[in-house]
Amino acid sequence: MIIVRPFQQDDVRDLTELMSDLGYPTAVDKMLNRMKTINEIQLYATFVAVMDGTVAGMIGARDVYYYEEDGFATQISLLVTKSEYQGRGIATKLIQYVEERAIKNGANCLQLTSGIKPERERAHQFYKARGFKVTGYRFVKKLKT
Repeated sequence: MIIVRPFQQDDVRDLTELMSDLGYPTAVDKMLNRMKTINEIQLYATFVAVMDGTVAGMIGARDVYYYEEDGFATQISLLVTKSEYQGRGIATKLIQYVEERAIKNGANCLQLTSGIKPERERAHQFYKARGFKVTGYRFVKKLKT
């Protein structure tokens, strides 16, 4: 059974491991600081999927308001499943949870971005199978800070 619930501060170690599974290794203290900042922003929400008493996945979502029309989209900012739990419905359950929340909150659509890397191709097929469509490009310019 998969239980989806809001992130709790006690989940930080698990989230740190999940970030490594996604290819973004980090330290527990850095992840804790990141999550504290994210949790202070009302438009952001982080949920975890628990299976067999283990945090097996997480999803981060944020509401993005449009300039060009009324309304907003819920953007999935991050989705990851612990490697040993992949293929067991964790990511599907997390997306369903966020989609239900988005509908309840009045969002016009769900959107997400994903890297153009060979290792993301499986994820792209997963998204397409769940009704997502490729609609454009994302351009990024790194800034010196």
